[in-house]
Amino acid sequence: MAPKAKTIPEEADTVALAQVDKSDMSRKDWRAHMKAMGDAEGFYEDIGDEHTALFVRRGATLIVTFENLDHVYENSESRMPWGFNFVEDRGWSFLGMMAHTWSWYRDESIYDFFDRLRDEGFFESFDKVVFYGASMGAYAACAFSSAAPKSTVIAISPQATLDRQIASWETRYKKAWRRDYTTRYGYAPEMTSAAENVYLFYDPTEALDAMHASLFQGPNVQKFKCRYLGHRIASFWISLGLLKPIIQDCVDGTLTEPKFYERMRARRESMRYKRELLGRVQSRGRHDLVVRLCEYVLAQNRGPKFRQALKAAKAKLKI
Repeated sequence: MAPKAKTIPEEADTVALAQVDKSDMSRKDWRAHMKAMGDAEGFYEDIGDEHTALFVRRGATLIVTFENLDHVYENSESRMPWGFNFVEDRGWSFLGMMAHTWSWYRDESIYDFFDRLRDEGFFESFDKVVFYGASMGAYAACAFSSAAPKSTVIAISPQATLDRQIASWETRYKKAWRRDYTTRYGYAPEMTSAAENVYLFYDPTEALDAMHASLFQGPNVQKFKCRYLGHRIASFWISLGLLKPIIQDCVDGTLTEPKFYERMRARRESMRYKRELLGRVQSRGRHDLVVRLCEYVLAQNRGPKFRQALKAAKAKLKI
């Protein structure tokens, strides 16, 4: 049985748990802190040898996130699972699933964990359940959403499966090929059929991501093209200040294509986006477009890379 959620402590105790300085924590201390938070406000559970879950009960909306533990511990200043502060600020409940390896969450103990939550009516205790993830986490968000029918799925650059019989064209993630994708919660597109809404974001110019996206079908699937953002769309959105507004729109069920693409206009001001565009047109040998892009950028900003590219393109065009 999964540990039952405890009564929410007084606000002062909650804040104290969330605001502990974690910057100098050892992994042992970090785990102890996560367990203390789980014991006080929900539950903390080690699931087999490869996965960990932290649940914090707050409001009637539950956000379930999936990520790699190394990203939580090494790349996050707060050393909290992605979105914890964002979720906490909105008074939502939070279930953070953390993989200790690049497991794609393919483990019997994880299947049992979600079966148990489903059978105990855990998800039914919330008015809204949202599964979120990017890449490996997006695969897991799609796959395990089937444990909570009528949930919302937010999937950024998801894989449909790494089963070599279905996706033999997928040449990335070789360490995860040995995993079994044919058992419970295996084929992500099939698992999303019971979801109310599936918001799928991908870059159609990334061939492998586009092929995975094409396998997700159904009237509940809405696909949003993030052209020239690459595989790491979430990090791009963070740099533009777009991730939180887009997630909020998905949770509210208010995201439409016009609204999304209007938000995406912010990428025009991003030097990262402009550098990506430059690389694309250079790779295609479109020296005329290189000139136009570089002149546009240099009229607004300093950019040695664009100045060099402009000089080289003009030399090719003999102008």
